[in-house]
Amino acid sequence: MALWVDKYRPKELLGKDGVDYHIEQAEHLKILSADCMPHLLFCGPSGAGKKTRIKCLLRELYGIGVDKTQLIMKPFTTPSNRKLEIQTVSSNYHVEMTPSDVGIYDRVIVQDLVKEMAQTSQIEVSSQRNFKVVVLCEADSLTRDAQHGLRRTMEKYANNCKIILCCESLSRIIEPLQSRCIIINVPAPTNEQMTKVLTEITGKEKFSIPPSILQKIIEKSEGNLRRAILTTEAFKVENEGGISANAQIPTPEWEIYIQETARLILQKQSSDMMLKVRERLYEILSRLIPPTVIFKKLLEYLLPSCPSTIVREVVSEAAKFEHRLVLGQKAIFHLEAFVIAFMDIYLSNASKTK
Repeated sequence: MALWVDKYRPKELLGKDGVDYHIEQAEHLKILSADCMPHLLFCGPSGAGKKTRIKCLLRELYGIGVDKTQLIMKPFTTPSNRKLEIQTVSSNYHVEMTPSDVGIYDRVIVQDLVKEMAQTSQIEVSSQRNFKVVVLCEADSLTRDAQHGLRRTMEKYANNCKIILCCESLSRIIEPLQSRCIIINVPAPTNEQMTKVLTEITGKEKFSIPPSILQKIIEKSEGNLRRAILTTEAFKVENEGGISANAQIPTPEWEIYIQETARLILQKQSSDMMLKVRERLYEILSRLIPPTVIFKKLLEYLLPSCPSTIVREVVSEAAKFEHRLVLGQKAIFHLEAFVIAFMDIYLSNASKTK
Protein backbone atom coordinates (compact mmCIF):
# COMPACT_ATOMS: atom_id res chain seq x y z
CA MET A 1 0.00 0.00 0.00
CA ALA A 2 1.49 3.31 -1.11
CA LEU A 3 2.13 6.21 1.21
CA TRP A 4 -0.08 9.26 0.67
CA VAL A 5 2.91 11.27 -0.52
CA ASP A 6 3.32 8.84 -3.47
CA LYS A 7 -0.35 7.97 -3.91
CA TYR A 8 -1.41 11.60 -4.43
CA ARG A 9 1.71 12.85 -6.23
CA PRO A 10 0.65 14.89 -9.32
CA LYS A 11 1.07 12.96 -12.59
CA GLU A 12 1.12 15.91 -15.01
CA LEU A 13 1.93 19.60 -15.14
CA LEU A 14 -1.61 20.76 -15.95
CA GLY A 15 -5.00 19.09 -15.94
CA LYS A 16 -6.98 16.84 -13.63
CA ASP A 17 -3.88 15.22 -12.09
CA GLY A 18 -1.80 18.39 -12.41
CA VAL A 19 0.25 20.21 -9.76
CA ASP A 20 -1.70 21.95 -7.00
CA TYR A 21 0.22 25.24 -6.75
CA HIS A 22 2.62 27.45 -8.78
CA ILE A 23 0.33 26.84 -11.78
CA GLU A 24 1.88 29.65 -13.84
CA GLN A 25 5.27 27.98 -13.47
CA ALA A 26 3.76 24.67 -14.64
CA GLU A 27 2.46 26.44 -17.75
CA HIS A 28 5.97 27.73 -18.51
CA LEU A 29 7.39 24.21 -18.11
CA LYS A 30 4.78 22.86 -20.52
CA ILE A 31 5.86 25.44 -23.10
CA LEU A 32 9.51 24.45 -22.59
CA SER A 33 8.65 20.77 -23.13
CA ALA A 34 6.91 21.62 -26.41
CA ASP A 35 9.95 23.45 -27.81
CA CYS A 36 13.57 22.29 -27.99
CA MET A 37 14.13 21.93 -24.26
CA PRO A 38 17.25 23.60 -22.81
CA HIS A 39 19.25 22.46 -19.78
CA LEU A 40 17.28 23.21 -16.59
CA LEU A 41 18.23 24.01 -13.01
CA PHE A 42 15.50 23.49 -10.39
CA CYS A 43 16.18 25.10 -7.03
CA GLY A 44 14.12 25.49 -3.89
CA PRO A 45 13.75 24.24 -0.31
CA SER A 46 13.17 20.62 0.62
CA GLY A 47 9.57 19.50 0.13
CA ALA A 48 8.67 22.37 -2.22
CA GLY A 49 7.91 20.06 -5.17
CA LYS A 50 11.06 20.13 -7.34
CA LYS A 51 11.22 16.38 -8.01
CA THR A 52 7.46 16.24 -8.66
CA ARG A 53 7.75 18.93 -11.34
CA ILE A 54 10.76 17.20 -12.90
CA LYS A 55 8.82 13.91 -13.12
CA CYS A 56 5.80 15.68 -14.59
CA LEU A 57 8.05 17.37 -17.16
CA LEU A 58 9.62 14.02 -18.15
CA ARG A 59 6.15 12.53 -18.56
CA GLU A 60 5.23 15.52 -20.72
CA LEU A 61 8.31 14.88 -22.89
CA TYR A 62 8.17 11.09 -23.25
CA GLY A 63 4.75 9.91 -22.07
CA ILE A 64 4.04 7.12 -19.58
CA GLY A 65 7.07 5.14 -20.77
CA VAL A 66 9.20 7.27 -18.47
CA ASP A 67 7.46 5.62 -15.47
CA LYS A 68 8.87 2.19 -16.39
CA THR A 69 12.05 2.58 -14.38
CA GLN A 70 14.55 0.17 -12.91
CA LEU A 71 17.14 0.50 -10.15
CA ILE A 72 20.62 -0.17 -11.53
CA MET A 73 24.02 -0.14 -9.81
CA LYS A 74 26.29 1.38 -12.46
CA PRO A 75 30.02 0.55 -12.28
CA PHE A 76 32.64 3.23 -13.01
CA THR A 77 36.43 3.29 -13.04
CA THR A 78 38.41 6.35 -11.93
CA PRO A 79 41.65 7.46 -13.69
CA SER A 80 43.54 5.81 -10.79
CA ASN A 81 41.78 2.48 -11.62
CA ARG A 82 39.57 2.59 -8.56
CA LYS A 83 36.27 0.74 -9.03
CA LEU A 84 33.10 2.64 -8.07
CA GLU A 85 29.40 1.84 -8.08
CA ILE A 86 26.54 4.29 -7.92
CA GLN A 87 22.79 3.72 -7.70
CA THR A 88 20.75 5.05 -10.62
CA VAL A 89 17.05 5.08 -11.48
CA SER A 90 16.66 4.84 -15.24
CA SER A 91 14.14 4.35 -18.03
CA ASN A 92 14.61 4.14 -21.80
CA TYR A 93 14.54 7.94 -21.89
CA HIS A 94 16.27 9.23 -18.79
CA VAL A 95 18.56 8.43 -15.87
CA GLU A 96 18.40 9.89 -12.38
CA MET A 97 21.25 9.81 -9.88
CA THR A 98 22.98 11.60 -6.98
CA PRO A 99 26.68 11.96 -7.97
CA SER A 100 27.69 13.44 -4.59
CA ASP A 101 27.19 9.93 -3.09
CA VAL A 102 30.71 9.03 -4.30
CA GLY A 103 32.34 12.13 -2.79
CA ILE A 104 35.41 13.48 -4.59
CA TYR A 105 34.96 11.10 -7.54
CA ASP A 106 31.70 12.74 -8.65
CA ARG A 107 33.40 14.37 -11.65
CA VAL A 108 34.20 10.96 -13.20
CA ILE A 109 30.64 9.75 -12.63
CA VAL A 110 29.02 12.84 -14.16
CA GLN A 111 31.20 12.98 -17.27
CA ASP A 112 31.05 9.24 -18.03
CA LEU A 113 27.29 9.04 -17.52
CA VAL A 114 26.45 12.04 -19.71
CA LYS A 115 28.80 10.74 -22.41
CA GLU A 116 27.17 7.29 -22.26
CA MET A 117 23.65 8.74 -22.47
CA ALA A 118 24.58 11.01 -25.39
CA GLN A 119 26.07 8.14 -27.40
CA THR A 120 22.97 5.93 -27.19
CA SER A 121 20.20 7.08 -29.53
CA GLN A 122 16.44 6.64 -29.14
CA ILE A 123 14.77 3.54 -30.56
CA GLU A 124 12.41 5.45 -32.86
CA VAL A 125 13.52 9.04 -33.37
CA SER A 126 10.56 9.93 -35.63
CA SER A 127 8.00 9.53 -32.81
CA GLN A 128 10.25 10.42 -29.87
CA ARG A 129 12.56 13.21 -28.79
CA ASN A 130 16.02 13.16 -30.29
CA PHE A 131 17.63 13.61 -26.89
CA LYS A 132 17.77 11.82 -23.54
CA VAL A 133 17.70 13.44 -20.10
CA VAL A 134 20.10 13.13 -17.17
CA VAL A 135 18.66 14.25 -13.81
CA LEU A 136 21.34 15.11 -11.23
CA CYS A 137 19.95 15.36 -7.69
CA GLU A 138 21.62 17.36 -4.90
CA ALA A 139 23.62 19.28 -7.51
CA ASP A 140 24.67 21.81 -4.85
CA SER A 141 26.71 19.03 -3.21
CA LEU A 142 28.82 18.47 -6.33
CA THR A 143 32.51 19.36 -5.97
CA ARG A 144 33.84 22.37 -7.90
CA ASP A 145 35.80 20.04 -10.20
CA ALA A 146 32.62 18.11 -11.03
CA GLN A 147 30.72 21.33 -11.74
CA HIS A 148 33.46 22.66 -14.04
CA GLY A 149 33.65 19.28 -15.79
CA LEU A 150 29.89 19.21 -16.21
CA ARG A 151 29.96 22.69 -17.76
CA ARG A 152 32.18 21.46 -20.63
CA THR A 153 30.29 18.17 -20.98
CA MET A 154 26.95 20.00 -21.27
CA GLU A 155 28.26 22.03 -24.19
CA LYS A 156 29.77 19.04 -26.00
CA TYR A 157 26.65 16.83 -25.88
CA ALA A 158 23.96 19.54 -25.84
CA ASN A 159 22.13 18.12 -28.90
CA ASN A 160 21.85 14.52 -27.69
CA CYS A 161 21.60 14.91 -23.92
CA LYS A 162 19.79 17.44 -21.76
CA ILE A 163 20.77 17.98 -18.12
CA ILE A 164 18.28 18.71 -15.34
CA LEU A 165 19.95 19.81 -12.10
CA CYS A 166 18.06 19.74 -8.80
CA CYS A 167 19.34 21.63 -5.75
CA GLU A 168 18.33 23.51 -2.62
CA SER A 169 21.00 26.24 -2.59
CA LEU A 170 21.61 28.12 -5.84
CA SER A 171 24.59 29.96 -4.32
CA ARG A 172 26.58 26.68 -4.27
CA ILE A 173 26.25 26.24 -8.04
CA ILE A 174 29.05 27.95 -10.00
CA GLU A 175 28.07 30.88 -12.22
CA PRO A 176 29.20 29.25 -15.53
CA LEU A 177 26.89 26.31 -14.82
CA GLN A 178 23.97 28.59 -13.93
CA SER A 179 24.43 30.56 -17.14
CA ARG A 180 24.02 27.39 -19.24
CA CYS A 181 20.65 26.52 -17.71
CA ILE A 182 17.22 28.05 -17.38
CA ILE A 183 16.73 28.44 -13.64
CA ILE A 184 13.36 27.25 -12.30
CA ASN A 185 12.89 28.54 -8.76
CA VAL A 186 10.33 26.45 -6.84
CA PRO A 187 9.39 28.34 -3.64
CA ALA A 188 7.93 26.54 -0.63
CA PRO A 189 4.12 26.45 -0.71
CA THR A 190 2.27 28.96 1.44
CA ASN A 191 0.24 27.84 4.47
CA GLU A 192 -2.98 28.35 2.47
CA GLN A 193 -1.71 26.16 -0.38
CA MET A 194 -0.61 23.45 2.06
CA THR A 195 -4.00 23.58 3.79
CA LYS A 196 -5.74 23.12 0.44
CA VAL A 197 -3.57 20.11 -0.50
CA LEU A 198 -3.93 18.41 2.90
CA THR A 199 -7.70 19.03 2.95
CA GLU A 200 -8.07 17.41 -0.49
CA ILE A 201 -5.98 14.38 0.55
CA THR A 202 -7.81 13.84 3.86
CA GLY A 203 -11.12 14.25 2.03
CA LYS A 204 -10.20 11.50 -0.47
CA GLU A 205 -9.12 9.29 2.44
CA LYS A 206 -12.38 10.08 4.28
CA PHE A 207 -10.44 11.20 7.33
CA SER A 208 -11.84 14.17 9.24
CA ILE A 209 -9.14 16.21 10.96
CA PRO A 210 -9.83 19.34 13.09
CA PRO A 211 -8.59 22.60 11.47
CA SER A 212 -6.58 23.42 14.62
CA ILE A 213 -4.63 20.14 14.33
CA LEU A 214 -4.12 20.71 10.61
CA GLN A 215 -2.66 24.17 11.30
CA LYS A 216 -0.28 22.73 13.91
CA ILE A 217 0.96 20.16 11.38
CA ILE A 218 1.53 22.89 8.78
CA GLU A 219 3.41 25.10 11.25
CA LYS A 220 5.59 22.19 12.35
CA SER A 221 6.36 21.27 8.73
CA GLU A 222 7.98 24.69 8.07
CA GLY A 223 6.98 24.85 4.40
CA ASN A 224 7.89 21.22 3.66
CA LEU A 225 4.79 19.77 1.98
CA ARG A 226 6.20 16.24 1.89
CA ARG A 227 6.75 16.30 5.64
CA ALA A 228 3.26 17.73 6.19
CA ILE A 229 1.63 14.89 4.21
CA LEU A 230 3.70 12.23 6.00
CA THR A 231 2.90 13.77 9.41
CA THR A 232 -0.83 13.86 8.59
CA GLU A 233 -0.75 10.20 7.59
CA ALA A 234 1.15 9.30 10.78
CA PHE A 235 -1.43 11.24 12.80
CA LYS A 236 -4.24 9.25 11.14
CA VAL A 237 -2.53 5.93 11.99
CA GLU A 238 -2.08 6.98 15.64
CA ASN A 239 -5.72 8.09 15.94
CA GLU A 240 -7.57 5.32 14.08
CA GLY A 241 -10.06 4.93 16.94
CA GLY A 242 -10.94 8.62 17.00
CA ILE A 243 -9.19 11.91 17.70
CA SER A 244 -8.97 12.72 21.41
CA ALA A 245 -9.02 16.25 22.83
CA ASN A 246 -5.33 16.08 23.82
CA ALA A 247 -4.09 14.48 20.57
CA GLN A 248 -0.41 15.23 19.90
CA ILE A 249 1.34 15.82 16.56
CA PRO A 250 3.88 12.98 16.06
CA THR A 251 7.52 14.16 16.14
CA PRO A 252 10.08 12.33 13.96
CA GLU A 253 12.42 10.07 15.94
CA TRP A 254 15.53 11.71 14.48
CA GLU A 255 14.37 15.09 15.76
CA ILE A 256 13.81 13.69 19.27
CA TYR A 257 17.28 12.11 19.07
CA ILE A 258 18.89 15.48 18.21
CA GLN A 259 16.96 17.08 21.08
CA GLU A 260 18.35 14.47 23.49
CA THR A 261 21.86 15.03 22.07
CA ALA A 262 21.54 18.78 22.75
CA ARG A 263 20.43 17.98 26.30
CA LEU A 264 23.59 15.88 26.83
CA ILE A 265 25.80 18.71 25.52
CA LEU A 266 24.21 21.12 28.00
CA GLN A 267 24.38 18.60 30.83
CA LYS A 268 28.17 18.18 30.88
CA GLN A 269 31.08 19.65 28.94
CA SER A 270 33.93 17.10 28.96
CA SER A 271 35.96 14.84 26.67
CA ASP A 272 33.95 11.78 27.79
CA MET A 273 30.69 13.51 26.92
CA MET A 274 32.17 14.59 23.58
CA LEU A 275 32.81 10.92 22.71
CA LYS A 276 29.17 10.08 23.49
CA VAL A 277 27.98 13.01 21.40
CA ARG A 278 30.24 11.91 18.52
CA GLU A 279 28.62 8.46 18.52
CA ARG A 280 25.19 10.05 18.44
CA LEU A 281 26.18 12.36 15.57
CA TYR A 282 27.43 9.36 13.58
CA GLU A 283 24.12 7.62 14.27
CA ILE A 284 22.11 10.60 12.98
CA LEU A 285 24.28 10.92 9.85
CA SER A 286 23.92 7.18 9.17
CA ARG A 287 20.13 7.72 8.99
CA LEU A 288 20.74 10.13 6.06
CA ILE A 289 19.69 13.27 7.92
CA PRO A 290 21.38 16.18 6.05
CA PRO A 291 24.24 17.76 8.07
CA THR A 292 22.79 21.25 7.53
CA VAL A 293 19.52 20.10 9.14
CA ILE A 294 21.48 18.68 12.10
CA PHE A 295 23.25 22.04 12.51
CA LYS A 296 19.96 23.92 12.42
CA LYS A 297 18.18 21.65 14.90
CA LEU A 298 21.13 21.50 17.32
CA LEU A 299 21.30 25.28 17.40
CA GLU A 300 17.51 25.48 17.79
CA TYR A 301 17.64 23.27 20.91
CA LEU A 302 20.85 24.72 22.38
CA LEU A 303 20.15 28.46 22.13
CA PRO A 304 17.13 28.63 24.53
CA SER A 305 19.38 27.33 27.34
CA CYS A 306 22.21 29.75 26.62
CA PRO A 307 22.70 32.96 28.62
CA SER A 308 22.10 36.07 26.51
CA THR A 309 25.78 37.02 26.88
CA ILE A 310 27.00 34.09 24.75
CA VAL A 311 24.18 33.79 22.17
CA ARG A 312 25.97 35.94 19.59
CA GLU A 313 29.23 33.99 19.97
CA VAL A 314 27.44 30.61 19.67
CA VAL A 315 25.56 31.68 16.51
CA SER A 316 28.82 33.01 15.04
CA GLU A 317 30.58 29.66 15.65
CA ALA A 318 27.64 27.75 14.17
CA ALA A 319 27.73 29.92 11.03
CA LYS A 320 31.50 29.47 10.70
CA PHE A 321 31.41 25.67 10.92
CA GLU A 322 28.32 25.34 8.73
CA HIS A 323 30.14 27.35 6.05
CA ARG A 324 33.16 25.04 6.38
CA LEU A 325 30.81 22.08 6.08
CA VAL A 326 29.60 23.39 2.71
CA LEU A 327 33.19 23.72 1.47
CA GLY A 328 34.42 20.41 2.92
CA GLN A 329 33.48 16.77 2.54
CA LYS A 330 33.43 15.04 5.97
CA ALA A 331 30.37 16.38 7.79
CA ILE A 332 31.31 14.75 11.12
CA PHE A 333 34.48 16.88 11.41
CA HIS A 334 32.55 20.15 11.25
CA LEU A 335 29.71 18.97 13.50
CA GLU A 336 32.22 17.83 16.12
CA ALA A 337 34.16 21.08 15.85
CA PHE A 338 30.98 23.07 16.47
CA VAL A 339 30.03 20.97 19.51
CA ILE A 340 33.54 21.39 20.97
CA ALA A 341 33.43 25.15 20.34
CA PHE A 342 30.01 25.34 22.00
CA MET A 343 31.18 23.34 25.02
CA ASP A 344 34.17 25.66 25.42
CA ILE A 345 32.02 28.83 25.23
CA TYR A 346 29.37 27.41 27.58
CA LEU A 347 31.90 26.13 30.14
CA SER A 348 33.92 29.37 30.09
CA ASN A 349 30.76 31.40 30.71
CA ALA A 350 29.73 29.10 33.60
CA SER A 351 33.18 29.51 35.21
CA LYS A 352 33.01 33.30 34.95
CA THR A 353 29.52 33.31 36.47
CA LYS A 354 30.69 31.25 39.45
